[in-house]
Amino acid sequence: MADATSGVTADLLKSKLFDQLQAQHVEIEDLSGGCGQAFQAVIVSPQFDKKTMLARHRLVNSVLKAEIAAIHAWTPKCYTPEQWQALHQG
Repeated sequence: MADATSGVTADLLKSKLFDQLQAQHVEIEDLSGGCGQAFQAVIVSPQFDKKTMLARHRLVNSVLKAEIAAIHAWTPKCYTPEQWQALHQG
């Protein structure tokens, strides 16, 4: 493969998170200008309930293990549905 892309797309990340974490909301932002090397994510899942931030990140990273290995930067922000709702009231 001669191209510089990782083969990882926002859509791929999104579909895995919806499928495997029963996510209610996922936003993926490609920070790399389209080459698929740096992503920032907002993930809202009931599976994060009663988990520390570290445990949430580990859960996400275990779901996206292969994808994260192929990219340079991955920044997930993990919320429970309750936390997400509270953020958006006001």
